[in-house]
Amino acid sequence: QVQLVESGGGLVQAGGSLRLSCAASGRSFSDYGMAWFRQAPGKEREFVTGINWRGSSTDYANSVKGRFTISRDNAKNTVYLQMNSLKPEDTAVYYCAASLLGGSREKEYRYWGQGTQVTVSS
Repeated sequence: QVQLVESGGGLVQAGGSLRLSCAASGRSFSDYGMAWFRQAPGKEREFVTGINWRGSSTDYANSVKGRFTISRDNAKNTVYLQMNSLKPEDTAVYYCAASLLGGSREKEYRYWGQGTQVTVSS
């Protein structure tokens, strides 16, 4: 069992930055690939970015490439999402998720956090 708690969401103006954190507890954090997904109002949840268990491989949705950076600190059982050059279309609830398989599909992720709201004003 893995418990995930996101933090760091909030309201920011377009062009601004936010850093999300996801703290994990329970089974060994370093066994898991981690990812961030997001869900905007009226839309399906979508993959944003993922990172493998060592932090040596990352993947990004085209919509966030060059603006968002995922990282992890296995000593702190935490994964981060640095979001720069934010746009109003980035407004969503952001979820972190853990998977022994990794990838970009929701069904590959067994453990989910409760989500944190990110709102970008124009």
